[in-house]
Amino acid sequence: MLTRPESFQGERLVPAGRPHAIVIGAGMGGLASAMRLGAKGYRVTVLDRLNSPGGRGSCVWQNGYRFDLGPTIVTVPHVFRDLWRACGRDFDADVTLVPLDTYYEIRWPDGSRFKVHADDAATLAEVARLSPNDVAGYERFLRDSEKRYHFGFEGLGRRPMNRLWDLVKVLPGFAMLRADRSVYGHAAACVRNEKLRMALSLHPLFIGGNPTKVTSIYILVSHLEKAFGVHYAIGGVDAIARAMQGVVADQGGLVRQNAEVDEILLRDGRATGVRLTGGEVLTSDIVVSNADAGHTYDHLLRNVKRRRWTRKRLSRAKWSMSLFVWYFGTRGTRDKWADVGHHTILNGPRYKGLLRDIFEHGKLSDDMSLYVHRPTVTDPSAAPAGDDTFYALSPVPHLRHDNPVDWGKMAETYRQKVQAVLEDQLLPGLDAHLTESLVFTPNTFRDRYLSPHGAGFSLEPRILQSAWFRPHNVSEEARGLYIVGAGTHPGAGLPSVVTSAEVLDQLVPNAEMVKQL
Repeated sequence: MLTRPESFQGERLVPAGRPHAIVIGAGMGGLASAMRLGAKGYRVTVLDRLNSPGGRGSCVWQNGYRFDLGPTIVTVPHVFRDLWRACGRDFDADVTLVPLDTYYEIRWPDGSRFKVHADDAATLAEVARLSPNDVAGYERFLRDSEKRYHFGFEGLGRRPMNRLWDLVKVLPGFAMLRADRSVYGHAAACVRNEKLRMALSLHPLFIGGNPTKVTSIYILVSHLEKAFGVHYAIGGVDAIARAMQGVVADQGGLVRQNAEVDEILLRDGRATGVRLTGGEVLTSDIVVSNADAGHTYDHLLRNVKRRRWTRKRLSRAKWSMSLFVWYFGTRGTRDKWADVGHHTILNGPRYKGLLRDIFEHGKLSDDMSLYVHRPTVTDPSAAPAGDDTFYALSPVPHLRHDNPVDWGKMAETYRQKVQAVLEDQLLPGLDAHLTESLVFTPNTFRDRYLSPHGAGFSLEPRILQSAWFRPHNVSEEARGLYIVGAGTHPGAGLPSVVTSAEVLDQLVPNAEMVKQL
């Protein structure tokens, strides 16, 4: 007998005779899938091993400090508005988004700075100040970014790519847009200033890719920022996740926390339900896995003889880098460090060399680049009055490399290095104001999120690991099994994992049809 959390009292139940869908994982892709399945008439049960919804988009509270664990911004609000609209709801009635005037600031060790603003003229002035001769090249880069947005995001990203013909149809577009060129290579073709090249090519790092290797299609992110802005949800992405959970409940669905799926069950080649780690069996008409595709195939389907490319492809795949994240609170600092905004990127003394160490050599370098998140600039509720909440994120190697880092020994040493960089370049006097502290290492990503090799973003988004070449949204291993989230098409990043549910919506039959299959 399933029990429902108290927060779901008064929910509207879907009749028990309706087809049942199980969603594995209450991450953002899983919750979005549950919403769309509920809108199609399914009874939906979401099973999640953590104690709160949102997956990497959830948060942790420590003595009044809210730590946003993963994604911090919304760059494509219409993806969420479309999702809510499909469920007959109004996203803006459930979630408060605040547009940021300054998206982020990049700082270099020599004191140079570059800000990206909501105002196009202000950003263009920043380019002119940093590298006057590159203004025309920067404008060309933005035009190229828009073309790739229409092709890559609105075209490829919001429709299925599980058939070979889906790939064949778009190959001319890949060729025309020079998808063989890397993001960094495209930036270098447009501008000459090395700092500006870094500023224009860093975005793949936020979806787990090496800017010098990831296809230039991903320069589309620059257009996302320019066209739709950068927003912060009051309460963090966790607030969006809880609003999603609320929609699922209103549809009659159930989100069960502390319920870990151990195996997907098959009968005659069709997914028929799941077995939990405690032995409980739940049956269903379809199964949707928001677990990492690697975990889904290597663990949840471990007793299935796999027929398709997933068996070998995943063993040879290149995985995204991992992350070291230090979450910390500071006391009495709300009016301190006045020049530190919501998002700051501290670039180390090396760029391409550091990327090689992380992605190719698997080496934990002495130097580092940091992404620093200070949500209290926009949302004071993230900390006690007068205080601040931060996190500092450092890209680091995943655990699959030869001689992986022993994070059990290195975590505190590396945290101290991160703190030293912050005190030197951004937050002088930090040590005297520190209160709460929490550290996530690659081991955390492996153990908390069941991410293979502790990768921060599943498979690296290289050209031969994107679109049709990524694990498909429709599994070849079992009828009635579907995959969503970062490890499948269209990929990692908050807009993409939510859009994977939109792709799912085009593949799953309506509830009244599923019984006939």
